[in-house]
Amino acid sequence: MKIIIVGTGYVGLVTGACFSEIGVDVTCVDVDTRKIENIKKGIIPIYEPGLEEMVARNYKAGRLSFTTDLKSCLNNANIVFSAVGTPPDEDGGADLSYVLDVARTVGAHMNKYILMVTKSTVPVGTAVKVKDVIRREQEKRGVNIDFDVASNPEFLKEGNAINDFMRPDRVVVGVDSPRAEKLMTRLYKPFMINKYRLIITDIPSAEMIKYAANSMLATRISFMNDIANLCELVGADVNMVRKGIGSDERIGSRFLYAGCGYGGSCFPKDVKALIKTAEEHGYDMQILKAVESVNHRQKEVLFQKLMKAFNGRIEGKTIAMWGLAFKPETDDMREAPALILIDKILRAGGKIKVYDPIAMDECRRRVGDKVEYARSIYEAAIDADALLIVTEWKEFRVPDWIQIKKTMSNPLILDGRNIYDIDELQENGFEYHCIGR
Repeated sequence: MKIIIVGTGYVGLVTGACFSEIGVDVTCVDVDTRKIENIKKGIIPIYEPGLEEMVARNYKAGRLSFTTDLKSCLNNANIVFSAVGTPPDEDGGADLSYVLDVARTVGAHMNKYILMVTKSTVPVGTAVKVKDVIRREQEKRGVNIDFDVASNPEFLKEGNAINDFMRPDRVVVGVDSPRAEKLMTRLYKPFMINKYRLIITDIPSAEMIKYAANSMLATRISFMNDIANLCELVGADVNMVRKGIGSDERIGSRFLYAGCGYGGSCFPKDVKALIKTAEEHGYDMQILKAVESVNHRQKEVLFQKLMKAFNGRIEGKTIAMWGLAFKPETDDMREAPALILIDKILRAGGKIKVYDPIAMDECRRRVGDKVEYARSIYEAAIDADALLIVTEWKEFRVPDWIQIKKTMSNPLILDGRNIYDIDELQENGFEYHCIGR
């Protein structure tokens, strides 16, 4: 089987690499010539554990190729996956311009049956638009070539994407023809050997499943952050509360960790897009609006704690930050709480020293020289008046507190991820504040 993946961003590159790993002939397409040439040289545009090695291995084996010319490879493929970006519009909706551009190219140059699969996260009804675009392009050419459109949303967790793809807990495929169902079932069968987890739905349901899943997870995070803030006011411990409700089988324990807000490429964008889709159909998503509001507020919690600790004045203070990425095992800083903190601290006159194991270059790209970049957690803490824990990287878990206390100007730690023990920090002479405890 031969497939094309259009878009070599996070979803497209992981998808292409993983399909080629099981022996599928994959061509990845992107309009960015420099990106394509770099990938051929082994320079991967994103950080994802194991991805660089997988791309190199399959490129060398000839199962994975890269090009900027979709037209040249279009008619050798059985399936075309659209994995291009769907950034939010100013009104919060998803920008489908790149998705529809792919559909135009397919419609304008296809000469045989093709299954067009939307892998990007798109609003309900996008498949209809894609189908219409392909038909219009065929009409311009005076041809009527059979094709199908399908929806195959991705459920990849950054930092664990390869494992998620190779050992999925489910694969959702939305189709409207037996031929499309047969092709997609054949493609995913190698991943289903141990347990059949392929869910076949109609196309609108598949499109909705992705948004509903991410919105539910975002809701759980914001709910626990709201509970955590109340715990602080009433003297409860959010970790105890999490264990208590997480042991209920109806609730479960995942995504119940309080912190300083969620970020990344999916949750913020998808919540906004689902709210916008509802508005377009005359419906008010009140719960998701609250989820979004709580998350915006939560990203400012560490800054509020910092200001309270210094009686509202941090001019001239040096603030160390451990963690920049929105989560561990990625360099992704999209919608990251760290960006909000950096902006607010700088506006308040503070100085910032940052350290992250992976996301330093991404921070330089976004923030420039407004902050000082440290080479380790220990260098970041030198002469700091406060230390903020923003991302829960493993290497932050057991630092040498004695060394850190000796080098800090003021032993204040504000833990936005609740990864430390209160008693241990206090025994080592630190003033320690976290979320919901």
